[in-house]
Amino acid sequence: MAAAAEEEGRSPRGRSRRGPQELDPDADPVALAKEITLRLLTDRARTRQELGQALRRKGIPDEAAGVVLERFDEVGLIDDAAFAGQWVRSRHAYRGLARRAIAMELRRKGVSDEDAGEALAEVDAESEERRARELVDRKLRSLTVATADQRTAAARRLVGMLARKGYGAGVAYRVVKEALAEHGAEADEFGAEPVED
Repeated sequence: MAAAAEEEGRSPRGRSRRGPQELDPDADPVALAKEITLRLLTDRARTRQELGQALRRKGIPDEAAGVVLERFDEVGLIDDAAFAGQWVRSRHAYRGLARRAIAMELRRKGVSDEDAGEALAEVDAESEERRARELVDRKLRSLTVATADQRTAAARRLVGMLARKGYGAGVAYRVVKEALAEHGAEADEFGAEPVED
């Protein structure tokens, strides 16, 4: 069965093995670009850059990709500003990412600094700190913080977790210090608070 699938250009699981060099030479590249782009957009919203990269990987010529992407942009099927707003809300609410981490993701996805800045304005310092505290409180439920050594180890883990999510050292330290203080930690257990970055 696997041999028959391979002869037909499919993997044993039925997925096509067509690479960019195996596109049908008689097929209209604009029609192929449109089909691929629509399929990608039904999965989730994407930026123009993401779609362009996907079309390039599929072997679509740049001219055909440009025609399709321009048309989709004109009719509103591609909207980097709307994508950025949706991405910011989702990544902040569900993943707990800070503005800094989300900004890096948007940059990698090809969102302009202007569109990213407008979208990131939705996350103010207060909501960012509140979200950091929620993350710390949730993680603290699974940590033991009965002794000073356990609290110090927990503080390192919690600050590290927040740093990986893009929170600045000042916010991370302050939120962790406040949360651990509610669990009996003394203020001097953690030393001086770092300067906000």
